Amino acid sequence: PVFGPLATLSYDCRRSEFFEEQLTAALKILQSGQLSLGQMKGAAHGEIGQMQFLPANYLKYGADGDGNGKVDMVSSRADALASTANYLKAYGWKAGAGYQPGEPNFKAIQGWNKAGVYQKAIAYIGQQIDK
Repeated sequence: PVFGPLATLSYDCRRSEFFEEQLTAALKILQSGQLSLGQMKGAAHGEIGQMQFLPANYLKYGADGDGNGKVDMVSSRADALASTANYLKAYGWKAGAGYQPGEPNFKAIQGWNKAGVYQKAIAYIGQQIDK
């Protein structure tokens, strides 16, 4: 589960406040019953689900895309996609606008991950899919 890495990063990290927020959010997800303990598996920094949302973003942008009354970005593709759309919309995504560097939707990609190389990789992969 994501709790071990998040607790470690909360205690011994130059961004401990950020990871304390993520740990608290992960506990809220579990406590609310949105995900079971077994579903709380994630990456090294506590990212959860198909789209690798940090726990605080899971709570903030999570959407029930399949209409079953709960957000499950681990098992529900519809929830994962609806949550991603919700996140991108919150960061200013405009339907039909470009997403390459310098275009309007590139700012939404920048909101997803602060690493420039990641942002450019997403734009490149999107461009290849568009072909």
